[in-house]
Amino acid sequence: MTPLKPVDPSTRIVLGVAFFILFTAVWAGVTLGGLVNKTFLADPLTMVKSGWTLLTTMGFGWDIGWTVWRVVGGFIIATIFALPLGVLMGAYKPIEAFFEPFVSFARYLPASAFIPLLILWAGIGEAQKLSVIFIGSFFQLVLMIAVAVGNTRRDLVEAAYTLGCSDSGIVKRVLIRSAAPEICEILRMVLGWAWTYVIVAELIGASSGIGHMITDSQALLATDQIIFGIIVIGLIGLLSDLGFKWLNRALFPWAQLGR
Repeated sequence: MTPLKPVDPSTRIVLGVAFFILFTAVWAGVTLGGLVNKTFLADPLTMVKSGWTLLTTMGFGWDIGWTVWRVVGGFIIATIFALPLGVLMGAYKPIEAFFEPFVSFARYLPASAFIPLLILWAGIGEAQKLSVIFIGSFFQLVLMIAVAVGNTRRDLVEAAYTLGCSDSGIVKRVLIRSAAPEICEILRMVLGWAWTYVIVAELIGASSGIGHMITDSQALLATDQIIFGIIVIGLIGLLSDLGFKWLNRALFPWAQLGR
C-alpha cells in the first residue's frame, strides 16, 4: 500500500464487502458459540428472523417510512436556510463577522437538549421531530459551507475581476461553482448526523418510527429487534451516502481526479 494512492473501484468493493463478511462471522461466532448470552446480544440468524417478522406482520415498514420522512424533511429545511447563509458568510467578511460567533456557539449545543423545550413549544408531533433535526443540522451546515466558500482560490477570484466580473458575478460564477463539490460532500456528511438526531427525537413521545420500535424492544429485552433496527438505519444511511457520492461524481467529475 502507498499513501494516498487511489484504489480501483472493483478492489474497493471487494474490500468493503470483505469487512462486512468478517464482522458478521465474528458476531456469529461470539453469539452462536455461547460466549455472550443471547439476552444481551442476539445472533445474526435470530436477528434476521425477527426482522422479517417485524416487516411482514408488525408494520415496521411503516415505521421506516416515517423515520425517512422526518430525516429528509428536517434536513431539506435546514439546507434551504443554511445554504444561502453559508454562501453569504463565506463570500462577505462583514456578514461572517456578524453571524459566525453565534453559529459557532450554537453548533456545540446538543440537539437533544432542546427536546424538552421543543415539546413545550411544538408538542410531540412532527414539528418537534423536524425541529430537532433542523437544529442539529442547520448550524453545522452553515459553518462548513461558509468555510468551503471562503477557501476558494484567490487566483480564480482575481482572474474573474480582471475579466470584468462584478461582485455578484464573483459569488455566482466563481465562489459557488468552485465550492460546489465540497458543499455536496458537506451535505453528505451532515445527512449522516441527521440520522442520529431523528432517533433521539423518536425516543420521546413518538408513536411511530425506528426509534419508537427500538424503545419498545428495549422494554421487552428484544435485542434481536433492536439490532435489526440499528442495521436498517445503517443500510439506509449507506444507500444515501452512495447516492450522494454518485451525484457528486455525476455533477462534478473534475473534482474526482486523483481520488
